[in-house]
Amino acid sequence: MSRFSARNAIVTGGARGIGAAIAEALVKEDISVVIADLLEHEGCEVARKLGSTAKFCRLDVTDDANWRIVIDEAEEAFGPLAILVNNAGILDFGGIETQSPVMFRHVVDVNLYGAWLGMHLAAPRLRAGGGGVIVNISSTAGLLGYAGIGGYVASKWGLRGLTKAAAIELGPAGIRVCSVHPGPIHTPMTAGLDASVAATQPLARFGEPEEVAAMVRFLITEATFSTGSEFVLDGGATAGQALPLPNAS
Repeated sequence: MSRFSARNAIVTGGARGIGAAIAEALVKEDISVVIADLLEHEGCEVARKLGSTAKFCRLDVTDDANWRIVIDEAEEAFGPLAILVNNAGILDFGGIETQSPVMFRHVVDVNLYGAWLGMHLAAPRLRAGGGGVIVNISSTAGLLGYAGIGGYVASKWGLRGLTKAAAIELGPAGIRVCSVHPGPIHTPMTAGLDASVAATQPLARFGEPEEVAAMVRFLITEATFSTGSEFVLDGGATAGQALPLPNAS
């Protein structure tokens, strides 16, 4: 697993969906995991299911003091922190003219500021441990624009750029930083989306949380020469658009 020996991870938004799948994938790699989330019942249940190498901690990713407590608890439970997966995120529907300023700010605070705060506070621990990996879960909304979710798009593009800045800064300390960009994935957050969202993709289906988790596991355990890079899981949606061919004469 890269060039460091510590096997302790924090996964934000780990109580369900993609985060829970990531936590499970890491535990299967003998990596201890702190499941950090506001959803206490769901998070405790995931930790119980995964066993003694998983622990739930309540975390509001926008709260500086809460982050410090969770990082301390992670190291007390499992030793030096080596991995941070910034997965926590929210989605609010609203156009430029209709989304409230409060909700725009809330989406950016959770999706972008929360990830920055995690990196800001975790990086010194990773540095002290001799290196580590940070994986930021962005979105295809960090690669393309989408109407009606401007706050989400802004936050995910910001996280993509922040990933690159962090990779440049932290690389000399042996800390790799990459972003993952899922398209539509079957999670509670996308439960209200119509199946037609994926209909025009080359792979015309929603992805599964386990498919994203497999990519994150690969980045942490195998992709030891990758940093500042974007990894896309979108069924080919960002590859381009299929055009109808003219009838052969």
